[in-house]
Amino acid sequence: MAEWLIEEGIGETRAILFDRGEAIAARLFLAGETRAGQVEDALLIARQSGSRRGTVRLASGEEALVDALPREASQGAPLRVVVTRAAITESQRTKRAQVRPTSAPPGAAPDPATLLGAEGVSARRVQRFPEDPWPELIAQAIEGTIAFDGGALIVSPTPAMTLIDIDGTLPPAQLARAAVPAIAQAIGLFALGGSIGIDFPTLERKEDRRSVDAALAEALDHWPHQSTAMNGFGFVQLVARSEGPSLLHRVRADPARCGARLLLRYAEAVREPGVLLLTCAPAVRRAVTPQWEAELIRRTGRTIRWKEDPALALGAGFAQALSA
Repeated sequence: MAEWLIEEGIGETRAILFDRGEAIAARLFLAGETRAGQVEDALLIARQSGSRRGTVRLASGEEALVDALPREASQGAPLRVVVTRAAITESQRTKRAQVRPTSAPPGAAPDPATLLGAEGVSARRVQRFPEDPWPELIAQAIEGTIAFDGGALIVSPTPAMTLIDIDGTLPPAQLARAAVPAIAQAIGLFALGGSIGIDFPTLERKEDRRSVDAALAEALDHWPHQSTAMNGFGFVQLVARSEGPSLLHRVRADPARCGARLLLRYAEAVREPGVLLLTCAPAVRRAVTPQWEAELIRRTGRTIRWKEDPALALGAGFAQALSA
């Protein structure tokens, strides 16, 4: 039976959906972020005359795009809103959060356990994921690559959509079919949503294109979405609901902070007694906030020492115990 397992980390909450011991989906929630479902009183700071769209400023100072404004809402007035999609940071810009007016009482977004449990699958907190696939999952997200027999997917978030390119040495029709399970895996593990473009190998025969369309529909039948049929150039577009950034967006928005959170996770797992030595790239050390370090000390009850190594990649930090 499928079950969400949740780790409460430092600066983040991690969740993986396991089915018969296999990780099939993942989510990452960052501490302090604005999330879908959050209701608060904002300030309408911009609205063009006659338009139902505008800009609000949330209590945190973050600006968000608002839709479905009532006719009487005026610039400079307070407005209660619900967040429908969190902000998404890309390589060149940040898409602002999206909100709508609401009459609901103010309140925080559902916590991860409640949110995931509402999907109809049980969710429970654990100290550590079994078999611990998280480091490999983060590495895949950083690289944007998922390998499969005969090829690999290269997954790239762009301002327009998330693109999935398929590379391999198999004959085109065989390669396209072999990629389908990996595409379903990538969508789940990377928490992809919104508009997704898949660049399959060009298939000249309509029968081959229909066969891939059918296989893709079957592989994604559990995931609410819309899909175009494959065109003559092998392109398929999927569209699904998006409530925030994918795992790819999260790890690439600030790689140093991603590396810092991963390092703190490693540090929490050290069982040998002694002082904790954390070795990492200088940018990762700078990304660790005093609050994060204080929380690590509280959780482990240890003295923390740091060693900066400029030769290390951002995600290659490690933790070890030193004898007193």
